[in-house]
Amino acid sequence: MMMMTMVVVVMMMMMMMMMMVVMMMMMMMMMMMMMMMMMMMMMMMIMILMMMMMMMMMMMMMMMMMMMMMMMMMMMMMMMMIMMMI
Repeated sequence: MMMMTMVVVVMMMMMMMMMMVVMMMMMMMMMMMMMMMMMMMMMMMIMILMMMMMMMMMMMMMMMMMMMMMMMMMMMMMMMMIMMMI
């Protein structure tokens, strides 16, 4: 009888150990997945920020070009006016 109980106890201990190992593995997997997700989110945020910066730069360049064109047009108009005056 004692032997049987000992065997049962040992079996239970083994089962508990196996369960603990499985739980630890699952926790590790979950942590890895969470870390990967966080890294992906960070990468996405950085990408979006870079895109925004690029868009802003493009807009600024376009504005500068437009201003330059306007200045050139004004200069041309002034020159024409002076020529007409003469």
